Amino acid sequence: MFRSLLPAALALVALFAPVAPAAARAQETRAAAPAQVVNVNTATAAQFEALPGIGPSMAQRIVSYREKNGPFKKLEDLMNVQGIGEKSFLKLRPYLSVGAPAEARASKD
Repeated sequence: MFRSLLPAALALVALFAPVAPAAARAQETRAAAPAQVVNVNTATAAQFEALPGIGPSMAQRIVSYREKNGPFKKLEDLMNVQGIGEKSFLKLRPYLSVGAPAEARASKD
């Protein structure tokens, strides 16, 4: 009984094995691309929560830090917020900006 099922099982594995890595790569690519860049000096707690790895309490800490200490001068200043270390910051960096997007700055010049 089991000997007759073995070839069928192997055929199924061989059929679907090449699809799995491609699907995983596609999902990684989607996750790596930022949906929208958030200005750390104007974002609300809700906007911070939309970023990967930022929950409600972290979002509120970022906003509170900004209100207490003034605007962030550079993105790296975000690591001064309790709970954001270098590893977290590097994951967030593609989603963040400190000022106006480059297109807006270019149009003002």
